[in-house]
Amino acid sequence: MSAPIRTRLFLSTLTVLFLGMGLAFVLAWRSVEALYLETQRANLLAQAQLTAAALQGQPLSNIPVEPYSQTANIVPGIHTRILGDQGAVVVGLPIVSGTSPLQAPLAENNASITPEELLARPEISQALSGVASTAIRRVTTAQNKRVLYAAAPIFNDDGKVTGLVYLATPLPSAGIPTSPLIDLAGAAIVAILLALIVGNALARRISQPVESIARAASAISAGDLNQQVPTQSGIRELNSLGQDFNAMTNSLRQSDQAKNAFVADVAHELRTPLTVIKGTIETLEDGALDDIPGRGPLLASMQRETERLIRLVNDLLVLTRADAGTLNMHIQSLDLDELVRARCEHFAVIADRYQVQFTLNISESHAMGDGDRISQVLDNLLDNAIRYSPSGSIITVDVNQNGDECQCAVHDRGVGIPEKHLPFIFERFYRADASRNRQTGGAGLGLAIARALIESQGGRISAESSSIHGTTLRFSLPASQLPPN
Repeated sequence: MSAPIRTRLFLSTLTVLFLGMGLAFVLAWRSVEALYLETQRANLLAQAQLTAAALQGQPLSNIPVEPYSQTANIVPGIHTRILGDQGAVVVGLPIVSGTSPLQAPLAENNASITPEELLARPEISQALSGVASTAIRRVTTAQNKRVLYAAAPIFNDDGKVTGLVYLATPLPSAGIPTSPLIDLAGAAIVAILLALIVGNALARRISQPVESIARAASAISAGDLNQQVPTQSGIRELNSLGQDFNAMTNSLRQSDQAKNAFVADVAHELRTPLTVIKGTIETLEDGALDDIPGRGPLLASMQRETERLIRLVNDLLVLTRADAGTLNMHIQSLDLDELVRARCEHFAVIADRYQVQFTLNISESHAMGDGDRISQVLDNLLDNAIRYSPSGSIITVDVNQNGDECQCAVHDRGVGIPEKHLPFIFERFYRADASRNRQTGGAGLGLAIARALIESQGGRISAESSSIHGTTLRFSLPASQLPPN
């Protein structure tokens, strides 16, 4: 079973913080240890040099047995100086190999050391050459502890090395004294507590918006489209995700509302002709079928409603295929001017019936498109213009080619469409006013089909309207650089 995102974020954040703190602790430990050792080196070397300076010019063999300063004579030629429990040895020269053992610093927990061992130590060699020096080594006789040594030369009045001051101090087994170690441990505990608090807060801050989106997504999958998520989490990416999620839910809600409205409109459009057909059938069944003079109008009414149903189904099929991107298009180069002229001639009889006329302003235009689909668009536009033009008016059709596109505009002198309705006239089943009802304006799918067909051919369609100048519907298609087929 997978862990919640908050737990994963908390553990991940905590791991990163612990790794970072661990690295910082190691670096801090090394820095403190190096600083401590450097300080101890400097202090011990300074003590050795001060002691050597105090003994400078004095004959070491004549130092009295009684303590003076902090120095006492133990063996003739070998002088020891005790500083607390660190242990210090003043060695007179020359050091002869094979002689009696010498006094070792007390830090070694050893009473004596052979001259050979003493001369083999690098700090002693440096001091014999006149340079004060330090060294760190482990001493097995002192529980395998590390010991810091400092050796400083003693000069006579002629500048010659007449002896050595040899100091030693044990170093803590942990590398640094207990007090700084306790401070570091306390700082580590505080850092761990802060890491737990920060990790939990950060995981909560990041996970809460994600969990909110997850809950909202679950609710949407269950059918609740009225979900919104916070967009002010303080994290830019999560804010962007929340905004996109809210935009998606708004789009889904609008699509669902449009679907419901579409289904309701389709049901309404189908109910009217089906009701007429059903009533006609019932009338015929009740005896009108034998009434030869009376059944003619009934059958004609049934035929009209049947044709209306067929047109509605065909229109819906076109829109469905357009939505799915499965419209069968035969795109080729064609004479748009000839196509427009042919469709206007076809509608001339209907125009005469409504007492309107066509005026054509046509220039040679070659477009890329499907001739049958463009004819379907022109039929919708011309039919609308005829139906909503006042008697005795003129419908103007303009066709021209402008650069890489061909344009066609159908302008009528009707009452126009209110401005507030213009953005929606290409929506399905939309009617701008009562004058464009089902008896005069069809099902309200003509302009929706026109837009779907034009856009499927890479073109665009728009509308302009005013109560004074009427309505202009204009579409454009890509121009063809090839001769028409």
